[in-house]
Amino acid sequence: MYNKIMVKTAFIVLCAAGISWASGCTEASQKQRQEIQKDNPLDTLLERLNKTTSGLKSYQSQVEYNFRQPVLESESLRKGVLYYARSGGKSALSINFNTLKQDDEKEQKYIEQYLVLDGALLTHTDQELKGIWLAHLDHQIKEVKYYQLAEPNDPNKSTDVFELAGKNLPMLGFSKIEDLKKQFEVKLVEKKKDEAEDFIQVHLKVKPNSIYKDDYVSIDFWIDQKLGLPVKIVAVESEPEPPFGDIKEIKFLKPKVNKGIDKKIFEVKIPRGFGEPEVLPLERKKN
Repeated sequence: MYNKIMVKTAFIVLCAAGISWASGCTEASQKQRQEIQKDNPLDTLLERLNKTTSGLKSYQSQVEYNFRQPVLESESLRKGVLYYARSGGKSALSINFNTLKQDDEKEQKYIEQYLVLDGALLTHTDQELKGIWLAHLDHQIKEVKYYQLAEPNDPNKSTDVFELAGKNLPMLGFSKIEDLKKQFEVKLVEKKKDEAEDFIQVHLKVKPNSIYKDDYVSIDFWIDQKLGLPVKIVAVESEPEPPFGDIKEIKFLKPKVNKGIDKKIFEVKIPRGFGEPEVLPLERKKN
């Protein structure tokens, strides 16, 4: 059965790669804030964000993902490491969760992997996989699934995994400004007195005709002015109905930007004892 929550979660995390979590106030960040406060502060901020993310060649970060369910009064915290690399017109993403903490229980070992990459790199099936795929390895139940995200050479699809995943979940500032404004009402959030000066909060309210209207009510993300990249994401889902929607919060820590990543990180290694991969291609459009 398609694990909707975790696959969507993986997209959020993967889409938000290139991110850091920092504290304190620097002269550089103060100067940048002054520049942002000019005639078009929101557009200036988003343009700078897109420029920074487009320059990413590699990225590595620790990641914390907290999933809260207000109606059930339950929450789970997963921790892991995220990797991104882009070269020769192709890109790949990987996130490896290592631990899980449920409610008040003790943190426990919990291994789960998500990789978004070219299908040619997936060799553990008798099928020839073309296009871009999401590989999901669940080590608890020893299961592997491949989800196709894009057909090969699709003129309507970007080959960059950030933009590709943005069609399924919000890019949170990684998409083009005009696309962001088509789907959301975008505004800067006034900073509170006790908040660090290094961060700027952006609020996205889903429009009634948005492609995300069935998934989210709103999304907030915080940008680190020093790095020019997001640092935290909080997304409120449309189910259960507001004001009780489930909440996804993602933080990125100790980033390494453009430091290079070993290509072996993106190899799909299926451990002994796992079943044969289940391959789930895109639904073909009917003529």
